[in-house]
Amino acid sequence: MSDIGKAILAINSNAEFRIESQNWNTLEWLNNTAPISQADIEVKMAELPSEEEEKTAIENLKASAKAKLMAGEPLTEAEADTLVL
Repeated sequence: MSDIGKAILAINSNAEFRIESQNWNTLEWLNNTAPISQADIEVKMAELPSEEEEKTAIENLKASAKAKLMAGEPLTEAEADTLVL
């Protein structure tokens, strides 16, 4: 999903829209979804983690989960989620 799409869904998880190639001029709101301003979407995009940050966070959770399992300690739900395939 595009960065614009992720930001839109972070603002309104029920939003229905179409956008082509990250081009703002192609953004179309579908099924009576209330439009979100480009400025609001750009603010949300800046707040969201990058793909690299998300990947690093998942790797860190997996490492933490492994260490806890080996030490016999309970896992957090987020750590357990990384182990479920």
